[in-house]
Amino acid sequence: MRTILTYAVFIFVVVTAGLVSGLGNMPGDWYAALQKPFFNPPAWLFGPVWTTLYVLIGIAGARIWMRAPKSAAMQLWFAQLAVNVLWSPAFFGLQNPELGLVVIAGMLITIIGFMIKARPVDRVSTLLFIPYLAWVAFAGLLNLSIAWLN
Repeated sequence: MRTILTYAVFIFVVVTAGLVSGLGNMPGDWYAALQKPFFNPPAWLFGPVWTTLYVLIGIAGARIWMRAPKSAAMQLWFAQLAVNVLWSPAFFGLQNPELGLVVIAGMLITIIGFMIKARPVDRVSTLLFIPYLAWVAFAGLLNLSIAWLN
């Protein structure tokens, strides 16, 4: 029962943090008016992708918490979550794609750092972060393209 509760708490915290960050900083008219690259995904795709990623992030965090709660991997897990929730306020809230790039760089650093430190503790947690790393790298390219075009 404790294991299920741990997973539930971690998933809830991550999904809620993502929702609060996203819903508090909606794209709006400013974003709609920006020039976007040809590879910009449709708007409807972002919700399902991020929800799936948030669940994977929560599972990975719970797995590390249950194995090594005071580890560098766990500290980096919390750091990546903190940086993650800063992107929407930076990009959409402040309407600043360049600041969004800085945040994404921080996300990439903490994601990779987590993966490196988590691997000896729990290889599955590292694997769960691969889609997250791929999406954030893609988001970085998208963010860079938007900054460049505007």
